[in-house]
Amino acid sequence: MIAVTGATGQLGRLVIAALLKNGVKADQIIALARHPEKAADLEKDGVQVRDFNYTQPEAMVIGLEGVDKLLLISSNELGQRATQHRHVIEAAKKAGVKLLAYTSVLHATGSALGLAAEHVQTEQALAASGVPHVLLRNGWYNENYTGGVPSAVAHGALLGAAGEGRISSAARADYAEAAAVVLAGEGHVGKTYELAGDSSYTLAELAAEIARQAGKQVPYKDLPEAEYKAALIQVGLPEPVAELLANSDAAAAKGALFDDSKVLSKLIGRATTPVAESVALALRA
Repeated sequence: MIAVTGATGQLGRLVIAALLKNGVKADQIIALARHPEKAADLEKDGVQVRDFNYTQPEAMVIGLEGVDKLLLISSNELGQRATQHRHVIEAAKKAGVKLLAYTSVLHATGSALGLAAEHVQTEQALAASGVPHVLLRNGWYNENYTGGVPSAVAHGALLGAAGEGRISSAARADYAEAAAVVLAGEGHVGKTYELAGDSSYTLAELAAEIARQAGKQVPYKDLPEAEYKAALIQVGLPEPVAELLANSDAAAAKGALFDDSKVLSKLIGRATTPVAESVALALRA
């Protein structure tokens, strides 16, 4: 039995789809969700759905009953993640889970990303727990940037704070497929996978690609981190999210989002999705 936390989220749904595509039967998959009612469609497809809340440690043990392999998708509650993840790890240990795969962040232990700290704490908790595990250190998603493509086209500029830093991103679906490969296969215990896109780009190069596809001028405007954060807040993003994105760009300027090992494409057996393809999807949407 393979269980996926955050099953109704963007990554969780893609992982379940990839598991089914890789030959795992629906009745071998358990969708763990804080709001099970949002997984009704998965249940109709034969996937078992269970209530699973990162803040309810005792109930999580019940939720993991009979689970052999578990994908712990990192929580989106900044500042609470390390504690929530530790609760899941403890529950997995009590439930006798044989493999826990965790979605960490690229080069976590040496990363300049502010969000890396909670991932490192989770990795340390896993190491101390004795639960057999594998680390999926995910790089940036194409969608982290292409989600802002329509706005960049509308306003005639792509804003950021990444300087000349190169970003090795891949589509969210690529990372989901890697998780499915690990969960459906064997021989991954104790391994750490640094996962990133096959090719890299600067935000100036991304802006040029957006401009090419949109058929209008979309220059890249590089801002100091604080100014970029203020701009994000001005367009309606919550301050913690704006701070995260601005900090991530500043870290990217120092190389935090670059990796040329091509471990991700080797794991999934195909090239990763170019950012240009994700730009095209964003423009069509």
